[in-house]
Amino acid sequence: MKDGEIMHGEERGAAQADASPPGDALFAERGLSDGEVRERIAQGKTNLVADKSSRSYGSIIRANVFNRFNALLGALAVVVIIIGPIRDALFAGVLVFNTLIGVLQELRAKRTLDRLSLLSAPGARVVRDGAGMEIARDEVVLDDLLELVAGDQVLVDGEVLFSEGLEVDESLLTGESVPIVKMEGDGLLSGSFVSAGAGRFRATAVGEDAYAQKIASEARRYALVKSDLRDAINTILRYITYIMIPTAILLATSQFLADNTFDDSIIATVAGLVGMVPEGLVLLTSLVFAVSAMALARQNVLVQELPAVEGLARVDVICLDKTGTLTEGTPQFGRIEPLDGSSGLDEVLGAFAAASPAENSTMRAISTAFPSPPDWRVAATVPFSSARKWSAVSFEGHGSWVMGAPEVLLRDSLDREMRERADSLARSGLRVLLLSRVEEAVTQEELPPRLEHTALLVIEEKIRPDAADTLEYFMDQGVGIRVISGDNPRTVGAVAERVGVPGADAPVDARKLPTELDGLSDVMHDRTVFGRVVPEQKRMMVHALQSDGHVVAMTGDGVNDTLALKDADMGIAMGSGAPSTKSVAQLVLLDGRFSTLPRVVAEGRRVMANMERVANLFLTKTVYAALLAIGIAIIAWPYPFLPRHISLVGSLTIGIPAFVLSFAPSKKRYRPGLLRRVLYFAVPAGFIAAAATFTANAMARAHGASLEESRTVAVIVLTIVGLAVLAYLSRPMFSWRGALVAVMSGSFVGVLAIPWFRDFFQLDLPGLIVMLQSLAIAALFSLLLELSVRYMMRYIRGSGEAPPAVEEMDEVETTAPVGMGEGE
Repeated sequence: MKDGEIMHGEERGAAQADASPPGDALFAERGLSDGEVRERIAQGKTNLVADKSSRSYGSIIRANVFNRFNALLGALAVVVIIIGPIRDALFAGVLVFNTLIGVLQELRAKRTLDRLSLLSAPGARVVRDGAGMEIARDEVVLDDLLELVAGDQVLVDGEVLFSEGLEVDESLLTGESVPIVKMEGDGLLSGSFVSAGAGRFRATAVGEDAYAQKIASEARRYALVKSDLRDAINTILRYITYIMIPTAILLATSQFLADNTFDDSIIATVAGLVGMVPEGLVLLTSLVFAVSAMALARQNVLVQELPAVEGLARVDVICLDKTGTLTEGTPQFGRIEPLDGSSGLDEVLGAFAAASPAENSTMRAISTAFPSPPDWRVAATVPFSSARKWSAVSFEGHGSWVMGAPEVLLRDSLDREMRERADSLARSGLRVLLLSRVEEAVTQEELPPRLEHTALLVIEEKIRPDAADTLEYFMDQGVGIRVISGDNPRTVGAVAERVGVPGADAPVDARKLPTELDGLSDVMHDRTVFGRVVPEQKRMMVHALQSDGHVVAMTGDGVNDTLALKDADMGIAMGSGAPSTKSVAQLVLLDGRFSTLPRVVAEGRRVMANMERVANLFLTKTVYAALLAIGIAIIAWPYPFLPRHISLVGSLTIGIPAFVLSFAPSKKRYRPGLLRRVLYFAVPAGFIAAAATFTANAMARAHGASLEESRTVAVIVLTIVGLAVLAYLSRPMFSWRGALVAVMSGSFVGVLAIPWFRDFFQLDLPGLIVMLQSLAIAALFSLLLELSVRYMMRYIRGSGEAPPAVEEMDEVETTAPVGMGEGE
């Protein structure tokens, strides 16, 4: 079976299947004629494809503009703008800023990826009418004759017509790290690279029918990265939507019955509904994600979607491709294993590599390890041939040396021990060469009969210097490791063992894996290293782990990783990887440094722990706003707040402090179930805040207070209870967090004391008796809040569900938020 036959076994389109190229001998000299090229262009048989290196502008704008949050808040803003006054529409600014943050960050990521794609766009050398020419890759047509030299990318699938030591690196497609020798008649896959030699080939599949393009096209459907925080917000918004319409009708009707004017009734209804929408949480989430994305960008980590910041905080299994992730994708010289006690082999190897006419990855590795001695003169050379599997160099005064595959050079040897030693090294996944010396000159026709075997040369894959430490970090954090590669299982196992992956001594050949999901899930649970994995299997492995309840991250750089990257919970691409992998990944390591991932994990954990803390504040507001709206509607009282009152209370008790708290340092591990834990706190706290406000409003009405005085009383009581909620979540108070609560309290006193602010927010202070009773109500319900939430948290701790915000209350943390004093 020819190389690539498995990949091309499926039928191509009829338009390409019935092509009739000229005879190979003549065609390999002249290629297509101008008339044949025009004919194929007219038939659409070109390499023109919609190359997608990133998300489109339209998809980015649609995702950030047309969503449930903007629909809810936008509709309410339009109502206020139409009826007025405009200052009651302050909440609309949240909508605008939230949308801008998301759009600008994702457009920035798109521009970065597009620049990378443009820089890596290759051209093609074709032969037409016997003349060579350079053309753009999308101008290649079916049956074109293309030329290849070392370093070229194979742009279309094809069949080799002429080979001069042609070796192709297919690691980005198959994961196979060793270059494959291509002879006449062998298949070539688009997306591979020429590592050595030269050749010509005929294009047999172009455009959407090319192998690399087929894989990339399967990944083009855009899918949002999974986000617990976004899911929680969307769930809340969905339920708010369900209750908003009946609540709006009920509240508007009650306001009319309370003898309000039409405009006042609508404004009061909007105030009740706006409070139910956690607009500050949505904005703060986008802002915190954007700030984190900028911080990661300084470490050369590109965040394509803002919620991806939290992704690695949730991951419990990370799947790694070997080539390009654990290794640098290039071989390096490992060691010399002498066979006869010879010395001075360093000079021999340096001179041999410098004299070899065929430049390939193996010789580059040897020449890098051993410099060429200045006084060695070459008498004759025999270049490497894939048919012979050996090469030779004769030196003046230093004899002749042969280097090649042990199984070839030891073919006539009776030394069984030497054979077993070479075979043992090869079985461990290492590439082994044999260096032998001969006295007579070496000819190109045949191998000399008497070889003096001097040493075995071990060639290893170059391990990324940060790989072992990074994997150790993940294992210490309880994250499972799975190494998934298209390379030989022994090679994958050897690399995995060198970087400390558990279970690397028992690699699995993926060709023997179960095809059903349940059976594959069992194997993925028990084993850690897999070789000979094809792209669709990588995808199935991700699905198998996900079906077992795991949150899966996948790293990769090749076209063969694209499908798995797309379906993983967190796709991480290397900056040097294929454009298709970078377009579907949520994170791109621009400099390819694997060691960056622990910092990404730490940033994600900090974000999630702090956002869970501040979500308690915002959801408490949603609960009390919903209860107040329903309660006021039922008894048909005037609504106790204007929209600007909601903005004032929300800013001082939630918005500003939440912004500060969201940047505090935290190393807490994230656990699933964010919404459930937040509701444990927010429901009782919101119920108490609503009850306090309702009680204070009833007290003010009983004393004959005016509507503005009653609303002022409601604002005072709700703000004090809100500050009590903030104080509870900010503990310990003997730290910068206590100072934060004090500043917010002082700011509210300032609003009440300064006439301009009282006028702007339409606040009218009540008489002394009403004020004292208001403060007493606020104190009583704050105490009730303390007792009830303590009881609830004690129950939650016993069940192991306590959120990070509550767990930290028992710890003394004096570190200031990031950017506000002491560092993390």
